[in-house]
Amino acid sequence: MKHKDWTMALLSGLLMLGLVVTACVPAATGTPEPTEAPLPEAPEAVTIAFWHAYNEVSPENEMLVNTLIPMFEAEHPNVKVESLPVPYDEFRQKLLTSMAGGVAPDLIRADIIWVPELAELGALAPLDETMPDFEEYKAKVFPGPLSTNFWKGHYYGLPLDTNTRVWFWNKEMYEAAGIAEPPQTIDDVAAQCAAIKALGEDKYVFADGGIYPWAILPWIWSFGGDITDPEITKATGYLNGPNTVTAYEFWLQSLKDGCLAPSVLGSGVDAGTGYAQDLYANYLDGPWMYPIYEGQFPDKQLHATLMPAGDGGSVSVVGGEDIVLMQQSQHKEATMEFIRFTLSPEYQLKMAEVGQLMVLSELLESDYIQNHPYYGIFLEQLETAKARTPHPAWTKMDEIINNAGQAILREEKTVQQALDEAAAEIDALLASQ
Repeated sequence: MKHKDWTMALLSGLLMLGLVVTACVPAATGTPEPTEAPLPEAPEAVTIAFWHAYNEVSPENEMLVNTLIPMFEAEHPNVKVESLPVPYDEFRQKLLTSMAGGVAPDLIRADIIWVPELAELGALAPLDETMPDFEEYKAKVFPGPLSTNFWKGHYYGLPLDTNTRVWFWNKEMYEAAGIAEPPQTIDDVAAQCAAIKALGEDKYVFADGGIYPWAILPWIWSFGGDITDPEITKATGYLNGPNTVTAYEFWLQSLKDGCLAPSVLGSGVDAGTGYAQDLYANYLDGPWMYPIYEGQFPDKQLHATLMPAGDGGSVSVVGGEDIVLMQQSQHKEATMEFIRFTLSPEYQLKMAEVGQLMVLSELLESDYIQNHPYYGIFLEQLETAKARTPHPAWTKMDEIINNAGQAILREEKTVQQALDEAAAEIDALLASQ
């Protein structure tokens, strides 16, 4: 027998002997020694990266880093949130660079105008497909801010914080002019011009800082106009349609009649200062003006109401930021847990303490809002406010609309001519996307 065969035979024999001995051993009697069940493995700890544009020393960042993230981590001990403040002017380029290198953060607080562009690039995970309970959170937020997350049939994020512009009316000027109440309609604004001008030639019924879309859109929408069709395929018939034309004609005539302040073309005193100095009876602005007035004009009180209504209702413009999940994230489940946390009443109310307007409609009835000195009017306006056209080409569209408005107010072109040309430019832009 070869050595190899002999070895195999010996091993086989020993194995058979072991089986026989084992079978002959009597069964153990008595209580067996207890054995501990193996402990379940703890979920693997992960770190998710959250980029935002809060100033590092701002109250918002301090609330996020010192209060809210620790609160989340206490509830989710296996998830660590790494917060990175990125200056706004550098944010977009830094993000695009990180994406190109395959090292994008897990989620970001994105300017609402960035979301369609990032979605078009394939950078964002569609939350309506990725997040099982997306519909539940979608139903909780204001529709205007929510719309900024929609692109080509999908929602790519949820609103995180928001803002809008409301109508500040100068009660002292109104009393001096013998007018009891602020304007409820756009027709009221026009009708009040003569009484306000009677206070002095340097007095104006309303003011704004420019003719760019952020300024003119509340008027376009309230007059019943729009920029494009709902599918964002064309501007012709909308930007140059009769209701939008009427909005621009109203501004042009108001400027010529001395009702609209020349600040709209960069002359004179800015809108906020002019209101504080009793030069402007009305202007549109956001909740950030309250702390500004406390610091700069402590003796002047802001009085707020809704945007005066036209044929389209009382409609203002939505600003703010969305929270979005990056497609490159390797920790989508943990990241979605943090997204849910940011949409909780606890998170939203804490950030409201440092000046960030919440997005949850249920908080309209909360004690915090009911007793807040000014948030209520902004949240009420948000119920009808609309977002700037959510499209990757919005930045170029904004420029085209601003240029058309400048030409109109400087009377370089007629209203119809300027808007016809702008609509054609935007049509070509949309067709090329």
